[in-house]
Amino acid sequence: MSPTVAAPASQRRPSAIVFAYHNVGVRLLKVLLDGGVDVKLVVTHTDNPNETIWFASVAQLAAEHGLPCITPDSADAPELLAQAQQAAPDFVFSFYYRYMLGQPLLDLPSQGAFNLHGSLLPRYRGRAPVNWAVVHGQREIGASLHVMNVKPDHGALIDQQAVPILSNDTAREVFDKVTLAAELVLARSLPGLLDGTAPRHEQQHIAGQYFGRRTPEDGRIPAHASAWQIHNLVRGVAPPDYPGAFFEAQGRRVQIDRSFWAGPPGPAGAVPPATPGAGRFQLSVQGAGLVITGADGQTLPVRAARLDGEPLDAARLQQLFGPQPVLVAD
Repeated sequence: MSPTVAAPASQRRPSAIVFAYHNVGVRLLKVLLDGGVDVKLVVTHTDNPNETIWFASVAQLAAEHGLPCITPDSADAPELLAQAQQAAPDFVFSFYYRYMLGQPLLDLPSQGAFNLHGSLLPRYRGRAPVNWAVVHGQREIGASLHVMNVKPDHGALIDQQAVPILSNDTAREVFDKVTLAAELVLARSLPGLLDGTAPRHEQQHIAGQYFGRRTPEDGRIPAHASAWQIHNLVRGVAPPDYPGAFFEAQGRRVQIDRSFWAGPPGPAGAVPPATPGAGRFQLSVQGAGLVITGADGQTLPVRAARLDGEPLDAARLQQLFGPQPVLVAD
């Protein structure tokens, strides 16, 4: 039997290890496969049973293509590094993978490590960029492909694609746009990455643009919020994909699931701290529906709400609380 002769480098397909999760992970893994990349290993997460899983499965896609797939508990697991070293990839890609990759993994690929982040970097670095952008009333977001280093979302930019955020878009609707933007960015950047001609532009980092993970408590509506700020929080954490925006009144929890904005959008930005004597928003009945009057006096129609987990409409609100507006608890 004659010895096996390795194919010349020019005839080998470029190889990669792909760290991926969520819809972005699924779509971008498909882009790599369609682009002829030899995916040596897929690393993803085990779905959390306490999380609403509304997105597609990277593990399922890997199985359909016969790709080796693992779900380590951390990105620094020794067995992960051992498998990655054995794969000896040209590239490492991270597509909505939730763990930071350490320097040993970043040093492994011969042609570089790249991440896809769901914002227009350097803005909204960190966790949950779509939710934070919607909550802050931003008018656009996008997808950024960049070089990975040990600082989150920090390396040089390869390419970006912006998408609009409309006044009544929910975070889920915006995330769907970002997913498409991510696919466009990778598809047009991949040839340059593979042949080494992709441009790199150092980020000009902006102070205060790193955001941490959100928790259900972050859905609490500040008592002094304006109508526009309340609307942004409602749509930024709208169920069933996210936990929802809420406040408490008379010992009961009121959750606002959907609201509607009819006028021009307000200014972007976080809800500022309350000032002494700041007013409070209130929930009341207007005609046959519910409305919120923000601390600024503007009204916000409520399209869906719940009280202690049960549907809340105008008739039930008046039955339980009487004709007077319901004020948020301090």
